[in-house]
Amino acid sequence: RSSQQGAGGGDGSPSSAAAETPSSEDFSLTLLDTNLPAEAETELRSFITKRLTKGALFDGMGNVASVGLSIPEYKVGCYYCRFQHENLLEMATLESDISAPEYVVCFLGGSEKEDTFRLELDKYIQSLKINLDLAQKTLETYVNPYLRSWFENAICPIHRVVQLFQEKLAFLLHAALSYTPVEVKNADERTEKDISRFLAAASLQGLVQEGTMTSLCIAMTEEQHKSMVVDCSGPQPQLHNAGSNRFCEDWMRAFVNGAEGGNPFLFRQILENFKLKAIQDINNLKRFIRQAEMNHYALFKCYMFLKNCGSGDILLKIVKVEHAEMPEARSVVTVLEEFMRETSVA
Repeated sequence: RSSQQGAGGGDGSPSSAAAETPSSEDFSLTLLDTNLPAEAETELRSFITKRLTKGALFDGMGNVASVGLSIPEYKVGCYYCRFQHENLLEMATLESDISAPEYVVCFLGGSEKEDTFRLELDKYIQSLKINLDLAQKTLETYVNPYLRSWFENAICPIHRVVQLFQEKLAFLLHAALSYTPVEVKNADERTEKDISRFLAAASLQGLVQEGTMTSLCIAMTEEQHKSMVVDCSGPQPQLHNAGSNRFCEDWMRAFVNGAEGGNPFLFRQILENFKLKAIQDINNLKRFIRQAEMNHYALFKCYMFLKNCGSGDILLKIVKVEHAEMPEARSVVTVLEEFMRETSVA
């Protein structure tokens, strides 16, 4: 077997290495590419070898750990992922005398918070896995440049979106939270991908029931009949059919205030806190609705919560979809909709 190891410098650049492995107990990694100093590369190689020997690396599933390297002289966060080339693995299965190469790619940064981007980095490695070819030409023209651009392509999109939208970010957060379709026009490929990744990272996908998410997407599309349009033809994006609320505006300020430092890991943490708060509000509203089924005072608490939380417009749509098949809860939601409609008109 072979193992390919990517190592990255503390500045966020990656590298890679390959190894011939005579036995399952002797993982002697052979360096393929790196931008680490020799001493640090040797230390990283030792760390990966120990993980391989312990069987701690699963195919296609990245891990994040703190690694002590002599250069730079502090511990850094290391994302590492083992994988096999799919086509060569299939050949090895058909031909018993063929050994399927194995690879390990590592990305190093100055923080252990790479864990917050683990899913993005897993997807990044998956794309490499599909396109990898051991031919030297491919390594030079595709693999090495691809590895070295990991930080810009997998970690920085949220940062770039914050810088691009500034205070208009509130509209993007609202679209993500409400599952409103977003159409991007006149944008270059990277900007379009950045916006798409931001929306995916800011949505509650995976945190609410899949059926609820699907129904909510359908409801939002039918209700609005049109997407929110982001026109990137000018220096600042112009938004059409956009919505916002106090909740999203408050969180937008957290992003804008943190933009000065330009730390992508801080932005990702703010985004995770944004989603966590939204989920907490949804759960609180559900609890109040259950109480309101038998208690009129609890119905008033529901109403006051919706008025004060800053995102009542979205929360009410979400619980309405989730409680569509529950008559008592549905009647409570209907009353709350009427209250909210009357007070908004007033």
